[in-house]
Amino acid sequence: MTTDNLFWPGGARLAFSITVQFEAGGQPISGAPGPISEPILPGFPDLGQNSFYEYGAREGIPRLLDLFDKHGIKVSAYMVGDAVRRHPGLAAEVVRRGHEAGAHGLSWQRQYHLSRPEERAWIEGNIQAIEEATGTRPTGYTNYWIRPGVNTLKILQELGFRYHIDDLSADEPFLQTINGKPFATVPYTVHLNDIVSYDFAAYDPAAYEQQLIDEFDQLYEEGAHRRRMMVIALHDRLSGHASRVRVLDRVLTRLRERDGVWWARKDQIADWILAHPKTAAWVERGPAPVSGLPGSSA
Repeated sequence: MTTDNLFWPGGARLAFSITVQFEAGGQPISGAPGPISEPILPGFPDLGQNSFYEYGAREGIPRLLDLFDKHGIKVSAYMVGDAVRRHPGLAAEVVRRGHEAGAHGLSWQRQYHLSRPEERAWIEGNIQAIEEATGTRPTGYTNYWIRPGVNTLKILQELGFRYHIDDLSADEPFLQTINGKPFATVPYTVHLNDIVSYDFAAYDPAAYEQQLIDEFDQLYEEGAHRRRMMVIALHDRLSGHASRVRVLDRVLTRLRERDGVWWARKDQIADWILAHPKTAAWVERGPAPVSGLPGSSA
């Protein structure tokens, strides 16, 4: 079997990748969602709600980093520019431990409404913050709430990014032609996002644990005959809590016993697909239509 015929490096049947959102300090001082349901009066800083976000930097990220070290896993951390500037030492520690520093916008706000020059400057500001803190330049990007604008991918390609994750359409990465060049999409998963699993009153830790195991088992089975990828998404302020790390620890302990799994960062997945375009799925999308996604899959 030639290299081009492999789904993944070493003949692995499933790629498993963990996303960590590094957002603490990037949220607005008022209006950010959180566990305090009582709305604050207009014009006042929401100090209590903001302390919920600060937990992600003080407790969440350090605890998650120790978990990943325990299991020998490298992850992709997407960093908000303002969060990095507030916590440069922590951002540097993420990279020092071998994880990817991806970009996640200049601050925790929408960018799809920006003009093209404004959006380019916005992304450049995010790059600068990450470079100054970590010494690395991000190659992957995710928008606020998974919502790129009509110019986002073109700007990312121009700035040297190789992939983005703001897509929910597949359980495998794919390539698009952006500015005449291949550009990778490494899809996200909302249903395995901790905000969906934890951020509601009926949260059931046992159900979340079983969901992760069931998702893995199904994709691992399918991986015998097609390229499959599993992605879970963690937020610093949510999954970094002690009891939730225990759930992740149990899941990773069980899944790490399985052979044929490539535990990969998103940049590694993107680079693999870009290096093997003949076996990659391709999706070509044009201008947004009135309904449905533009373009077609090949």
